[in-house]
Amino acid sequence: MIIGGNIGKNKITPNEEAWKDYEICFNALHAYVDYFVVNVSSPNTPGLRELQEKESLRKILVHLQQLNAGKAVQRPILLKIAPDLTNEQLDDVAALALEIKLDGLVATNTTIGREGLSEESGVVSRETGGLSGKPLQKRSTEVLKYLITRTNGEIPVIASGGIFTGIDAKEKLKAGSPLVQVWTGFIYEGPAIVKKITRSLLS
Repeated sequence: MIIGGNIGKNKITPNEEAWKDYEICFNALHAYVDYFVVNVSSPNTPGLRELQEKESLRKILVHLQQLNAGKAVQRPILLKIAPDLTNEQLDDVAALALEIKLDGLVATNTTIGREGLSEESGVVSRETGGLSGKPLQKRSTEVLKYLITRTNGEIPVIASGGIFTGIDAKEKLKAGSPLVQVWTGFIYEGPAIVKKITRSLLS
């Protein structure tokens, strides 16, 4: 079984000291996980998404790479980004990932957008937290394709967002992603969703 460690900063930690939280999490989990996902894109932690700016990202990621290089066994380090970034911000992410030779990207986290929600969704459309599942599917695929293009396919971009069926997974794979992550679908359908999706892909 492959186990990943999704690491982030504490809510009360100032952004200028966020790198310290990532270091603590990285060192604590390093012996127990197979890879790391650096989460700077959850909308539920105030101010966290500000860390997606290029220089803030550089400070965190390069520091983790240096820590990783000092370990007897190195773990792949990936970056998970928000679907709400502009193309200019995505360009910065892609350029930095190529420059520092990041092991991979994950596209995407949840969205703060509420486009496409029906009026019947009521309070959901007025909430400010991250929205996942089907409303995220289209935008996450757009970001996935954009990042694959901007990185020239040199860095793996793992797909995440709105994957419930084999058809959904196939869309992401056809876009160029080598792997997919299932989150909301797993909550609604349980572990059997993995078998259902893989059987659909193989049929």
